[in-house]
Amino acid sequence: MPITRRAFVFLAIVGTLGLSGCGFHLRGSNGEANLPFKTLYLGISESSPLGSELKRNIRANGGTQIVTDVKDADARLEIMSETREKVVQSLNSQGRIRQYTLFYRVTFRVKGNGDTDLLPPTPIVLKRDISFNESQVLAKEAEDALLYRDMQTDLVQQILRRLAAIKPA
Repeated sequence: MPITRRAFVFLAIVGTLGLSGCGFHLRGSNGEANLPFKTLYLGISESSPLGSELKRNIRANGGTQIVTDVKDADARLEIMSETREKVVQSLNSQGRIRQYTLFYRVTFRVKGNGDTDLLPPTPIVLKRDISFNESQVLAKEAEDALLYRDMQTDLVQQILRRLAAIKPA
């Protein structure tokens, strides 16, 4: 028995050292991404929920400052389009909606100094399937809102990861 215990401890130590040696590390709780810009201008409305969440995440990152004047920015993020859509997927025998899909589509681009394209127009499409019950209309509307908020959070994380992957000249 002592040999197998030693073997287990040895394998655990080797496995831990192997993971640390290959550069593996856990992503932070808020999905932090180091952005390659010191200053960033966000071309999105102040009242936009997407813009608010994007600003909050960039500020929480700490390495990039959001500026209000385009001239002061190393890069500018422009949201070209943002749409939410609900598409019916199936009907029951009475012709009433049984299931639908929520879509959240955003197209954005990143421009550098001198109007250079750092990231060309990039579409992101998120979708969630949801069942529908006409006897629970209010609950389903609340569920729709919750799913859209969840998709918005996913969208912000995807945008931040794509921003972090940019290699400015």
